[in-house]
Amino acid sequence: MKKIIVTGGNGYIGSHTLIQLIKSGDFQVVSVDNLSRSAKGTMDRIEQITGQKVTNYEVDICDSDAFFKVIEQESPIDGIIHFAAYKCVPESVDEPVKYYRNNLNSLLNVLDACEKYHIPNLIFSSSCSIYGDVEKLPVTEATPAGQAACPYAHTKQIGEGMIQAFTHNHPDFNAILLRYFNPVGADMSGLNGELSPDKPNNLMPIIMETGIGIRKEMMVYGTDYDTRDGSCIRDYIHVTDIADAHVKALQFVINQKNTNNCEIFNLGSGNGISVLEMLHAFEKITGQKLNYRLGERRQGDIPAIYSNSEKARKLLGWECQYGVEEMILSAWKWEHNRQK
Repeated sequence: MKKIIVTGGNGYIGSHTLIQLIKSGDFQVVSVDNLSRSAKGTMDRIEQITGQKVTNYEVDICDSDAFFKVIEQESPIDGIIHFAAYKCVPESVDEPVKYYRNNLNSLLNVLDACEKYHIPNLIFSSSCSIYGDVEKLPVTEATPAGQAACPYAHTKQIGEGMIQAFTHNHPDFNAILLRYFNPVGADMSGLNGELSPDKPNNLMPIIMETGIGIRKEMMVYGTDYDTRDGSCIRDYIHVTDIADAHVKALQFVINQKNTNNCEIFNLGSGNGISVLEMLHAFEKITGQKLNYRLGERRQGDIPAIYSNSEKARKLLGWECQYGVEEMILSAWKWEHNRQK
């Protein structure tokens, strides 16, 4: 089996990817996560779902000495999936230096490790935010990067550039840049989902906390966008589908199916859903009313974005398996489980 290091393995997408990597039967997995943006207990939930215990090194990727010690201890390593990054858009607007320091230094250390320890494959957690406010939808991988709407998005643009420069000088090294759209939902078992020690800033967990009564109300930021109902439109995709794409991306490069040593793939459903439409879908599917207010626009948000993911379908053999109903029901089941 191939050994894979997953940085940020206790996080939302990282933990679900560990689950899918284990379920594939092709990979031995190790997590590196300092728990600064995740909660303890994730490895226990993964073991409950998969029956396999995963080792997590509580190490900051920005600490090169500590990170390299982990790599030396676990070598030889066949690939790294790099999730470990700050990702809150409003926070990045308020604290940009914090985002540049963490997101770029951690990636530099990952690339240094790949070079120093001859790790041949890297899957990078990128974002649809690199496209900025686009004029033509849906976006494809050929859509040029636009003006970053926030420092978080800018770190992803810079990160992609760093990897592309690295692969140019390392022809035997393979990288895949996965541009996610909006991951939501939870493992279908309801035993693992989005969990942060801080207040969530993403739509789905805020809906869930409002629905279950943790929040008295929620805010819809902006109702005057040039969209069908005035609220922002996003391309929501089930987190397990995102996780499956990482498994397929690893298999793609390990089996040497790539023609370029730096490939880019969009990961989205291809369907745009507005914030208000998602709220109404939650109410319809669960029968639970939401208390929400309509507010002003939030800095760093763009009006609409959704994806054409045809390239991933053709080359990776990947496409979404879950729709809006599964997104909402799995997240709702997880919300009830985590309140027990």
